[in-house]
Amino acid sequence: MKAIGIDYGTSRIGIAVSDDLGMLAHPHSTIAAKNGPDPAPQIAELARTLRATVAVLGLPRNMDGTQGPATDRVRAFAERLRPLLPCELRFVDERLTTVSAQRALHEAGRDTKRSRAVIDQVAAQILLQSFLDGEALRAGG
Repeated sequence: MKAIGIDYGTSRIGIAVSDDLGMLAHPHSTIAAKNGPDPAPQIAELARTLRATVAVLGLPRNMDGTQGPATDRVRAFAERLRPLLPCELRFVDERLTTVSAQRALHEAGRDTKRSRAVIDQVAAQILLQSFLDGEALRAGG
């Protein structure tokens, strides 16, 4: 299973990709989302180029599990992205992925204020790895 992870934001979108076995997620790229063309076609083309079998989009929720305005923005983006994708689109809970990404970069000695684009990629990596781990558990591995 080749998967692509998407951490959607109104300014930047972090992208991560899995290895060909669908076991490990790796940061890939950051796409500018503000003041430019709709990023959905670019992401769909990347999924096509990578021969992804699934795209995983982080779905933000409040800490109590409720949905807020950010959830609505991601769902609206998903509606634009879904018909363009060559693969299935799945959602994964993305609570605390950005916080985890910032912490990981800080622990690695990176300046998080200067690493915003990398933070988005690492957040996408974290949400994609969470999805891959869940799939492995469901498959019994």
